[in-house]
Amino acid sequence: MDQRVKPAPHEIRRARTENPKTRERDLAAQLGISEAELVAAHCGDGVVRIEPRVNDLLTGLEAVGEVMALTRNESAVHEKIGVYDKVVTGNHNAMVLGENIDLRIFPKIWAHGFAVEKRDGDDIRRSLQFFDAAGEAVHKVHLRPASSLYAYQKLVAALESSNQEPTADISGHIPDDEVHGGETTANLDDLRDRWSRLTDVHQFFGMLKTLKLSRRQAVRMVGQDYAWLLDNDAVRAMFHHAAEGEMPIMCFVGNRGCIQIHSGPIKSIKPMGPWINVLDETFHLHLRTDHIHEVWAVRKPTKDGHVTSLEIYDVDGKMIIQFFGKRHEGESERDDWRFLAENLPRIPSPTAA
Repeated sequence: MDQRVKPAPHEIRRARTENPKTRERDLAAQLGISEAELVAAHCGDGVVRIEPRVNDLLTGLEAVGEVMALTRNESAVHEKIGVYDKVVTGNHNAMVLGENIDLRIFPKIWAHGFAVEKRDGDDIRRSLQFFDAAGEAVHKVHLRPASSLYAYQKLVAALESSNQEPTADISGHIPDDEVHGGETTANLDDLRDRWSRLTDVHQFFGMLKTLKLSRRQAVRMVGQDYAWLLDNDAVRAMFHHAAEGEMPIMCFVGNRGCIQIHSGPIKSIKPMGPWINVLDETFHLHLRTDHIHEVWAVRKPTKDGHVTSLEIYDVDGKMIIQFFGKRHEGESERDDWRFLAENLPRIPSPTAA
């Protein structure tokens, strides 16, 4: 976000009218504002501000039926069509554990919410859009023809805010908890000892926090028996091998407020410019390959044997996307996934940083 004087709401609406085909995220960047400010400027003009009460939202969405859930970061967009069911509410963590829509949500990050209606020819496209305190998108829900409009309107009415001003109070850039800068004082022997004693992949973040390490610092330090660097084109190769072999995978895309997961096979892989796209019936993924700085294969011990992930990082050390072979708790890792991960093209590992 730069330091230019921000445009007034009427100027933002005019820019939107003059650039109807420009994506919201791109138009906001051109105007020097956040995407939340762009959406807020239309309050009273197709947009209703709603309270980001995550637990009420999730339980209300169950009745809306089939929708498209979208979670993204700067480099990847993850879209799933399905129903918000098997909802687990919570103030610190909430989850949706449905067959198609599988989310891990951190409600305290959700700061702004809007119900958006956009006319598209004779149709009206409706969505719920949520942003963090910096105005970055954390999650969006797009209605589909099979969605219950009545349940949607009832949910919007229940969440409607008393504040319908066409502005958003933005806090500026928020540092990412996952990224630590500079040198680390963590001890290699301590890291390897703790890593070797993991019994569940969910213990990994706690280990990093204890050692004050970022994820990328840890994989660079730990040694090639646990983490090895792959050629950047390994991601494209993985997609094609998984599709050809009809191999079910797990694909995680997240930001500070939400992680969205696909579990199952992938079929239709379509490159377009810098993007590689998965265009399946209930799953769409858009990944910017030009943002890929490092690709790591990472091996973590669990009580069911070790599991192998592919972790893709941008130039700032933020994870863009993560892949596993599909498995359930209590199951060992798929042999075909492990073989694929261990045979993708490697490059010499850099020194720890």
